[in-house]
Amino acid sequence: MPPGATNYITVRGAKRLRDELAKLRATKPTSARVAELEQVLASVQIVDPPDTPSDSVAFGATVTVQDKQGHIETYTIVGVNELGFEPDAVSWILPLGKALLAADLGGWISLEDGRSAKIVKIEYR
Repeated sequence: MPPGATNYITVRGAKRLRDELAKLRATKPTSARVAELEQVLASVQIVDPPDTPSDSVAFGATVTVQDKQGHIETYTIVGVNELGFEPDAVSWILPLGKALLAADLGGWISLEDGRSAKIVKIEYR
């Protein structure tokens, strides 16, 4: 996390970390991972998904994009502490995450490899 940045996390991500912490406390209550998880959970700000559907991308969204050649890719915008939970996860602090968060359905973004892609679907899992 950059200094001074808020440590955002999705509801799903926070639950996964809490579940992991509970299991570790039952089996290895003094492990370094327990201390790490406690510190992370104390620092996060949980972001709930939007109450109503929107044509704008928000934190926690799963966004499907299609490039000009027809290739489709999907990204889920998450916090830095939950990157390993989803195969399509992208952190909100990375350039791609920031580009997605600034986009609307039907809008175009630049992908990490320089291709342009259109936002074709926004959903929340």
